[in-house]
Amino acid sequence: MTTNDPVLRALSHPTRLRMLSLMWAAPQSAAALARELGVSHALASHHLRLLGDAGLTERAGTRTRRGGVERRYRTVRGTPLSDQAARDGAPLLAETLAHNLRERAARQASGSPGVTADAELWLTPEDWDAFRGRFAALLADLHDAARPPHDPGTVRVGGTVLLVPLVDEGTDADGTDAPVTPAPPGAG
Repeated sequence: MTTNDPVLRALSHPTRLRMLSLMWAAPQSAAALARELGVSHALASHHLRLLGDAGLTERAGTRTRRGGVERRYRTVRGTPLSDQAARDGAPLLAETLAHNLRERAARQASGSPGVTADAELWLTPEDWDAFRGRFAALLADLHDAARPPHDPGTVRVGGTVLLVPLVDEGTDADGTDAPVTPAPPGAG
């Protein structure tokens, strides 16, 4: 899938998603992001530029460091992943989320508890709306509790979530049951 939407394009790269997470709790420089992600300073700057062009990051000030001026950036608050998925970006974002899920699963701390779930369930629209709202609030609380990378007394946590209404045969695009049309006589 290709897209000209700059926000969706910016969100569709695993490194950029990780950068947004790292800049959520505290502003970061391109150099700090490069060190944390194990990429070159030039690549971190490129990703930051794309995130900024899409309106997902903003400059959070400067500071003097090693005789130079270091520009620091932060994530703009909001729900860009959910917003983009709602605009038919789910397949592209799901691929990026799957990449992050595989990478994080490989780095799970041995013997440490986590939460793992998979579900394909049928809910009433009212239950779905209520659950989606509670889950979004829980994720907002998780992000609000985030601390800067390597802050003393913290544990690094990774999470990847995609909750969406599904469409399949016998279902309308809004996720409700479609009327069943009987097969014509002799069909097979």
